[in-house]
Amino acid sequence: MNTASRLALSASALLGAALLVVGCASGGQQPASSADPDDSNSAPAPASGDDFEAAWLDDGRMFAIVSWGSSTCIPMVEDVTADGQTVTVTLTEAASGDAEGGDGGDTEQACTADLVARASIGALPEGVDPTKDVEFTVTLGDMTDDAELDGNPALTGGPGEQTEYTPSAGWFDDEGIVLLTWGSSSCPPIVEGVEEQAGGATVTFKTEDRMCTMDMAPRATVIGLSGDVDDDDEFTLTLVGDNLDGTVNVLRG
Repeated sequence: MNTASRLALSASALLGAALLVVGCASGGQQPASSADPDDSNSAPAPASGDDFEAAWLDDGRMFAIVSWGSSTCIPMVEDVTADGQTVTVTLTEAASGDAEGGDGGDTEQACTADLVARASIGALPEGVDPTKDVEFTVTLGDMTDDAELDGNPALTGGPGEQTEYTPSAGWFDDEGIVLLTWGSSSCPPIVEGVEEQAGGATVTFKTEDRMCTMDMAPRATVIGLSGDVDDDDEFTLTLVGDNLDGTVNVLRG
């Protein structure tokens, strides 16, 4: 495979209430894009624009739902329930933020008009077996659609178990990966570039001196690939920069 440098779009996502460290609490913050919107480097959107995809994360304890829309208004997981191996997920629209209006009140900022892949992270309900096939029924506003994940026998994390707070990644299609990292919700990783090679890709993050909140939250980064990768083969991400250095095997689903 020829090596190609690509950018990826990043999205920070909170899983319910943010986890706390060193006694500092973080208020519920909406996900935000951590990279300049550039849909030429994200996973391609389906023709209809109303599709959902899913990915395994955190050794089967968590999942990501991928939707397409504005990079500055990323949906959040509002509710997750399960009936056997069918998981129902309700996403809520997230505005890009509040701005102070001329009368001193808050006014909602408009979302950007780009169309990119956004990842919303949720915890798999107890009783669901990630080693068996799972069907997700996802609702976002007036839209409801299904997404399926094949069971993965390699997943050993049990739903409801404590996370190990280590990076993980999962395929949502053969051109897209969701990367999960842990850290400050206000300082999501910023992808500087992606270089693909046989059996994997190197993801380089910007290392910046930023003022960050002291919470420990899951952050989702959507990584688009060239499209000539077989998601059934072993694939490893090598993370470089922003204190994320290491390797992550991408989970099949």
